[in-house]
Amino acid sequence: MRMIQPVQGATEPAGSYRSPRALLADCGLKPGDLPYAIDEAPDFPFLVPRALAARIQPGNPDDPILRQVLASMEERIDDPNSSTDPVGERNFAQDGGLIRKYPGRALLVTTGACAVHCRYCFRRHTDYAAVGMGRQLDTAIAAIQQDPSLHEIILSGGDPLSLSGPRLEALVDALAEIEHLRTLRLHSRSVVVDPSRVTRRLIDQLAATRLQVVMVTHVNHARELGADARDGLAAMARAGVTLLNQAVLLKGVNDQVETLAELSEALFANRVLPYYLHALDPVSGASHFRVSDAVALPLMQALRDRLPGYLVPRYVREVPGDASKRPVVEEHRITGP
Repeated sequence: MRMIQPVQGATEPAGSYRSPRALLADCGLKPGDLPYAIDEAPDFPFLVPRALAARIQPGNPDDPILRQVLASMEERIDDPNSSTDPVGERNFAQDGGLIRKYPGRALLVTTGACAVHCRYCFRRHTDYAAVGMGRQLDTAIAAIQQDPSLHEIILSGGDPLSLSGPRLEALVDALAEIEHLRTLRLHSRSVVVDPSRVTRRLIDQLAATRLQVVMVTHVNHARELGADARDGLAAMARAGVTLLNQAVLLKGVNDQVETLAELSEALFANRVLPYYLHALDPVSGASHFRVSDAVALPLMQALRDRLPGYLVPRYVREVPGDASKRPVVEEHRITGP
């Protein structure tokens, strides 16, 4: 069995913003310009890479990218319907960083690091040590080898592209050696917020592996797709990587039909198919982003009326204990938040 070094040495983009005031100043804004109060000492640390900050419209206090990343005092509002483990991952965590929730596939927590700390992140309270992150990955690789029912491994985190190049390469190679695996899926926000992580070496490895590779990007607004991100997506598509996107429906960010339609069209122009639009997971500290089903369902109908079916993402909710993500449709309006 290929030995994997401990998961450490994950990197963050150089010069990232760690102060809300510094980011605002460079965006031509002051705290008093905003319709909400900023939190300068949030429990979930503030982190924004400069590549993403460059996509923020200067002088716009309602900028949808700024809204996703700026820590606010709204995060301190107590919501009895929220949780620090909103999708029940602790119940499915196994030693070595594996999370087994669905048949045939397993999620591997590769790192707790991410290029950006999105304020709605459903893992913002995760104790990564408790799900095995930081231990040697040999335990996880051995468990995968011993379970022939697994055919797909999902690399998540944090963000798997936050791993150093050699560590990510070693992990991909080790998974490719497991005969019963067919698909390798990576979920990454770095593709758009820190596109420098999509290196030629990474693309070459993904093209060379025997596994079918799926890259699921996390893009919530069309403005996140800068030139470098578009170049990275095009290179992955040329390498044969299947490109999908999952977004989160967020109040004040993308809860308008025009915004969602523009996102789907921008993704498709860059060879990415809209995959999921998630209802916000009820994570503590993010309730101010929630869009009610009473608003979301007509919004999805308007999107279906406007776009061809292949550009309409499935609107889903993750419910702890369910065997799959639950489509949000009319009859779920009563049970959903």
